[in-house]
Amino acid sequence: MTAPSTEVRPQSDVPEDRSSADVIVVGAGPAGSSAAYWLATAGLDVLLLEKTTFPREKVCGDGLTPRGTRALLDMGIDVSEDAGWLHNKGLRVVGGGQRLHLNWPELSSFPPYGLVRPRADLDALLAAQAVKAGARLHEQVTVTEPTLDSAGRVTGVRARGQDKRPLQFTAPLVLTCEGVSGKLAQALGVHRNDKRPLGVAVRRYYTSSKTHDDYLESWLELWDGKANESNLLPGYGWIFGMGDGTVNAGLGVLNSSAGFGKTDYRAMLTRWLDNTPEEWGLREQNATCPTRGAALPMGFNRTPHYLRGLLLVGDSGGSVNPFNGEGIPYAMESGKFAAEAAVEALRRASGPAREDALAKYPKRMQQEWGAYYRLGAIFVKLIGNPKVMQACTRHGLPHPALMRFVLKLLANLTDPHDGDLSDRVISVLTRLTPAVR
Repeated sequence: MTAPSTEVRPQSDVPEDRSSADVIVVGAGPAGSSAAYWLATAGLDVLLLEKTTFPREKVCGDGLTPRGTRALLDMGIDVSEDAGWLHNKGLRVVGGGQRLHLNWPELSSFPPYGLVRPRADLDALLAAQAVKAGARLHEQVTVTEPTLDSAGRVTGVRARGQDKRPLQFTAPLVLTCEGVSGKLAQALGVHRNDKRPLGVAVRRYYTSSKTHDDYLESWLELWDGKANESNLLPGYGWIFGMGDGTVNAGLGVLNSSAGFGKTDYRAMLTRWLDNTPEEWGLREQNATCPTRGAALPMGFNRTPHYLRGLLLVGDSGGSVNPFNGEGIPYAMESGKFAAEAAVEALRRASGPAREDALAKYPKRMQQEWGAYYRLGAIFVKLIGNPKVMQACTRHGLPHPALMRFVLKLLANLTDPHDGDLSDRVISVLTRLTPAVR
């Protein structure tokens, strides 16, 4: 594969007369860059503020389902193999002593393939696409707090530049795409709901013979040595071939697990991988970097998604799918939803009419994923019990038709209006589940 240039050309300085905009987007990850792209495409003046510089590393599995592929295509990203992307056919599920290959479903709503690309490349590509659309990107700008008017409405942000110089930016609307920290949201009193799902993921890159793989590989059971219940580790794992001589190997643990918060996750990753076949090379001497970890804010664990001129987008609003821990497509889609609401709002005069337009954003989030995420929260509680997880694995994997249904459910890949019976069953399940509030 030949990777294209992912160079991002930010504006290195912030002239005083360019510190205001129609919209400020804080954070240039997938959520922020997606929002900035759609805002700029609509003709708005967008300031995109990023505390680091590109390329920068993020903890991620680096694998995308067809939902993520669609989000990239919608933004005009070239996802061909010639452009440096590794395509995959589906998911290989390992558990209960079995290995099952599940191809991505053929759907009218999604492309039939997934992708693999390091986050360092992916995020730089998305930021570059936002800049190409007209967004003004400023790197090494650390936002510290929102600015408020006398009514408590957000009017911009305060920040520090690379030289610690204080900066201030103003705009009628601010989108917080900061990730799990949600600093701006917390400043307005919007904190994480600890009753909602939360995960922790750790990952490491290894030189490995498994680097060329046209399936994403998911391990539903992680064993420390001999496979018996006393050696079952809490969580699930993945091994994704990167196509460049390395693999991304990692694991996730949910807060419904008894081991959550009590486990050395880095040591746990090593213990699991030490029991994989020697020829795969997933051993300490083949590691190319330290083990790194991050939190996965799931199931709308920070709401409301809009208040007083601030929109919470992506991980800031807990948009990670609780069924499978996938965050990138939901970050990108929520960025688009927020941008659409902001564009409509700024076409109206400030006041009730503008607020009505902005209220459409949290409503859209609820309509799209509220009930599905509530169903996911139930799923998270169930699989937090190792015995339930073992029973599902041992009795589910021998039935490929059932597992194809499960794949659609977990990856949120359905055609609800013109799909097959499994799509209609998932649609009914979702409709019968109360939405997250």
